[in-house]
Amino acid sequence: MNLNRGEDQSLEYLRTVAEKELEMVLATLPPDLGERARSIPVTYEPWPNAEMLKAGISTNTLGLFLGERFGDGVFRHRPLPSQIVLFLVVIWNVAGHSMSRYREQVRRTFLHELGHYLGLDEKEVRLRDL
Repeated sequence: MNLNRGEDQSLEYLRTVAEKELEMVLATLPPDLGERARSIPVTYEPWPNAEMLKAGISTNTLGLFLGERFGDGVFRHRPLPSQIVLFLVVIWNVAGHSMSRYREQVRRTFLHELGHYLGLDEKEVRLRDL
């Protein structure tokens, strides 16, 4: 699969695969954690946009957590709701264009960003091998 900026069908396929992976991840979580995980929207983008890059986000960023952490209060500091963003083309490239590695990286990236939503900092997330 060769993804260029204009190939929507390939991007749509990556999104479909990612959505199915997240469904499987959510099904394996303990009920209370699964409920929290389902409460945060997941957005799928091919790569970080120009605004994100200008703000210092790296071009090889796999995902981002944006917003308030769970339990910090709704809209306390940000006008938009919390969300997880997965950069599908970046994940695909990091996975070496292997579908099995892509699926695994989607899971890992989602769980990493979910960890941030649940209040873990970068060090704590990495200690959990996410």
